[in-house]
Amino acid sequence: MNILTDLFSLELSQLVRLAIAVPVIYFALIALIRLSGKRTTSQMNNFDWIVTVALGSLVATGITSPQTSLLQVVIAISFLIGLQFAVTWLVLRSYDVRHWVKPHPRLLFYQGHFLQRDMREERVSELEVRAAIRASGHHRLQDVGAVVLETDATLSVLPAEDSAGAETALDDVKVATPGIRIPV
Repeated sequence: MNILTDLFSLELSQLVRLAIAVPVIYFALIALIRLSGKRTTSQMNNFDWIVTVALGSLVATGITSPQTSLLQVVIAISFLIGLQFAVTWLVLRSYDVRHWVKPHPRLLFYQGHFLQRDMREERVSELEVRAAIRASGHHRLQDVGAVVLETDATLSVLPAEDSAGAETALDDVKVATPGIRIPV
């Protein structure tokens, strides 16, 4: 009986802390995300996902831990968002940072062929590629020029077109499968 009482007890001081902490952290988070720009909450790549998880942990700590002051939480969130802003700024200006932080898009299907080696390295099944093709409105594989695994883990389906000699959206896409060469 004592365990149940401990699990569901709430003292007045804890309730007051929650009533203050939740709106303070909530509005501080909104303000900081608005200041940092849309990039903070865009579709996530691995780097963005890590920042999001860390933000969630900080918010939870600030709301539930009486040992952590609200000011500490707001400062920690500010530093984390500031670091994300700085890294994304560097990503735009440095190839080395961009290459370290963000993976290249990966070609998984090209001109009627599933690129098994690339799919295996990215841990994407043929069924997932076929589902993306169907979701894009195609039902014949020959109508699809390429399927690309993007840096945010979405699958882009590009229609088959005769674009020899033209610059394509595939110029920055990585290919590991031998013999596959994207014409430039």
